[in-house]
Order: sequence, then C-alpha cells, then structure tokens
Amino acid sequence: MAVIDVLNNQAQKVSELQLSDDVFNVAVKPTVLHEVVTMQLAARRAGSAKVKNRSDIVGSSRKLFRQKGTGRARRGNIKSPLLRGGGVVFGPHPKSWGYKVPKKVRRSALKMAISTKLQKEALVVLDDFGLEQIKTKDFKAVLDNLKVDSALIIVDGDDKNLILSARNVPNVKILKVAGLNVYDILKYQHLVLLAPSVEAIERRLAA
Repeated sequence: MAVIDVLNNQAQKVSELQLSDDVFNVAVKPTVLHEVVTMQLAARRAGSAKVKNRSDIVGSSRKLFRQKGTGRARRGNIKSPLLRGGGVVFGPHPKSWGYKVPKKVRRSALKMAISTKLQKEALVVLDDFGLEQIKTKDFKAVLDNLKVDSALIIVDGDDKNLILSARNVPNVKILKVAGLNVYDILKYQHLVLLAPSVEAIERRLAA
C-alpha cells in the first residue's frame, strides 16, 4: 500500500495515511480515460438547437397565385421553404448526444485518473481547511500554503464555510465523493482530498 502524508492548513505533516493500491495505484490506460471523458463531454452537449419546419409555421395554406400565366415561379403557400419566413428543410431538432460506456469501464477510468495524480505527486490529503467563517481570503491562504493554484477538492460532507469561501476562486472546484468524475480530475492540476473522503472513495470504488 502507498503511504501519503496528511497535511494541515499550514502544509505541515500531521499524520500518515495508507492508500489502497486497488484505487490509488492502478495501471493507467490513456485509451480508457479518453473513452470516458468523451462520453462525459457528449452527455454535456445541450442538443437544444431547433428550427421550424413547414408544418410549424403559422400562415395561410392558400396558393399565393395561379399556376400559369404570371411569368413567375410556381409557388405553393406562404410557408414554403423557398420563401422568407417559411419553414426550414432538414434543420436541427432537439436531441440527446449522450451515450453510456460499461459501468466497469467507468469505474476503472476513475481509478486510473486518481492514480495519475498520485504518480505525478499532484495528490494532496488535508486533514481540514479549518475555516471558521466564510472568507475567501482565508481559503486562498490555505491554497497558497499548499502551493496549489488549480485544484479539485473532494469533501465527504457539507461544509458551508468551505463551499462559499471557494466559489469565487478561479481554477478551483469542490465536489462531494458521489460527484467525483474522470473529466474534473484530469482538468485540474491538483486533487485535494479531505482525509475522511479517502475512505469514502475507497468504499465507492471497491471492486
């Protein structure tokens, strides 16, 4: 088992924590990470683009003018796609771009993403942020002590002071263990885990 230092908000070592090799030290396969990240990004696409077809346009169905003798094109009604304000042909309609990959693949990719942070020494385990009030300055001071600029912070419960203190800090995101995902882990440079969340992550990803 890998052993990692647990730090306080002054970046001082206060204890050590053993990390499960089944979660924090697995072989990384870039193709699996790519597959899961692509799935996540596809699911985030809005798919809300929509045009009005001929049947959606409000207008008379009367033929605009007689078929022959005017010297003009043979028009149908005012909703024709050839006319301004008419319906659109073959335009987009709301759809979902999302798809699923197998659950085992998603779980494996999550383990790999976490393992990359440990291998790159970008994994930080913190005992507590120790914020007694909602204050961005205090939160930023802790990050400065840890020498962290871009971080995904994983918590095991609701910490109102932490969440509200961090909401205006760029390149920082706070998630609960249940929301941990591959894309966000890889997006941010550091992964910061509060000590209680480590056990929760191991329980969630236990094979």
